[in-house]
Amino acid sequence: MFRGRSIHTLDAKGRIRIPTRFRDILKTRYEDRFVITNLDRCLVAYPLQEWEIIEEKLGSLSLVRQDVKAFQRFFISGATECNFDKQGRILIPQTLREHASLDREVVLAGMLRSFEVWSKELWDSEIKRAHDNFAEITATLAELGI
Repeated sequence: MFRGRSIHTLDAKGRIRIPTRFRDILKTRYEDRFVITNLDRCLVAYPLQEWEIIEEKLGSLSLVRQDVKAFQRFFISGATECNFDKQGRILIPQTLREHASLDREVVLAGMLRSFEVWSKELWDSEIKRAHDNFAEITATLAELGI
């Protein structure tokens, strides 16, 4: 499972180094490949096996529903399979960097079966929002049994 968060630097070519602990999870628990795509104000990366489960579920939904097609256009069309270079870096495509407003400092955040890639500025804003609404968030989690 992907846990924790860390700050990294996006280089001039759009590459970031994936933390060793995340690479180790990919190597030992999954194949050493993953898919990255846009989600909300950030990017999300799934091990290939987890991604295939999502594709299967999305592929079984009705293509007549406009909301399903809109989500697929956004989420699936942005998907890119990533491989590591010898330094443990991945290249994030320009369109995805633009979507997530990735500049220099980025945050990688473990999300159990996936991890997110945020611009540091947007991450700080998101964490502040979560902090400010923490009582409401925990009430919702309590309703869900957590």
